[in-house]
Amino acid sequence: MLTRYLGRYTPEQARRHEVLPGITGWAQVNGRNAIGWEEKFALDVWYVDHWSVWLDLRILARTLRIAILREGISSQDHATVPEFLGVKGGN
Repeated sequence: MLTRYLGRYTPEQARRHEVLPGITGWAQVNGRNAIGWEEKFALDVWYVDHWSVWLDLRILARTLRIAILREGISSQDHATVPEFLGVKGGN
């Protein structure tokens, strides 16, 4: 995540930083770049609230599957994902 985005987060969205970043994540295995920012934040906060070793193992397994099948690489109309502009800027 780009540091310039930090000031654009709501307090709820900022909760995603309550855990250390990893090589993959819940949002990455549930849509990656094919989902919008609001959904990514919701998935990241869900992960913070539900973290477990078993969940991490599930994420790793799903990451392997998604990487092999190349799912969710591009979002609609963008090569990756549009810039996060904050709550008022949309996703």
